[in-house]
Amino acid sequence: MIRTIALDDEPPALRILVNFSAKIDFIDLQKTFSRTGDAREYLKNNPVDLIFLDINMPSMSGLDFYQSIPHEAMVIFATAYAEHAVEGFNLNATDYLLKPFTFERFQQAANKAKEYHHFKNPPESLKYLLVRADYSLHKIAYADILFIEGLDDYLKIHIQNAKPLVVRMTMKSMLQKLPEQEFIRVHRSFIIPFERIENVRNKIISLAGEEIPIGSSYEESFARRFKE
Repeated sequence: MIRTIALDDEPPALRILVNFSAKIDFIDLQKTFSRTGDAREYLKNNPVDLIFLDINMPSMSGLDFYQSIPHEAMVIFATAYAEHAVEGFNLNATDYLLKPFTFERFQQAANKAKEYHHFKNPPESLKYLLVRADYSLHKIAYADILFIEGLDDYLKIHIQNAKPLVVRMTMKSMLQKLPEQEFIRVHRSFIIPFERIENVRNKIISLAGEEIPIGSSYEESFARRFKE
C-alpha cells in the first residue's frame, strides 16, 4: 500500500481525489487537508509515501510547501494552470495532473507512483538470495554479497562479516537468481556487485580488499555497463 494524503483548498477537488483513490487498491488515502499548516503538522508524526498536492493554495503555494517538508515523499501535483508544469517537474514530481482530469489519467499517475515506490522499496523477496548449502536453506541479503567465485561445479559466495558459503550451482544459474541491474559477471570465475567496485585499473577491479580480473570475453559488456 502507498500511504497518501491530499492537499487542496477546494472541497470539490478533494472529493474527486477521495473518490478516485478509493477505486485503486494500492492507494491508502489517509487524510485530506485544505490548509498547508494542518498538513505540515500531520506530516511531523505521520510520514507518507505520496502527496496529491494542489499548486494554487492561498497561504503558501504547493511548490513552496513541498520544498518545505523534511521527508522524501513522492508528489503528484494537481492544478488548473498548465504553466506550472515545468516548475513541478523541476521538483522531480512523479506526475502532474491538469484539472479537470479523468479517472483514467489519475490512474496513470498513480501507477507511476507505484512503479517508483517499488523501485525505492522492493519487496523482501527481491532483496535476498536464497540458496541451499550444508543441507540448509540460506537467506543472504544482496547488500552483503562481496563477490561470487566459481570453483568448478561449485560457487563460493563471499559475504560481508561472515564465512564464505559454498554452494553447488553453476554461474549461469546464479546469474538468473541475481538482479541484473546490481550484479555482473566479469570473468568466467567471478560475479561482482556494482556497488562494491572501488576502482578499475588495467583490467583489474578492486573491491572488498580483493583484486578481481576482467576476462577478455567480458571486457566489452563490463565497460558498457560500467559507463551506464
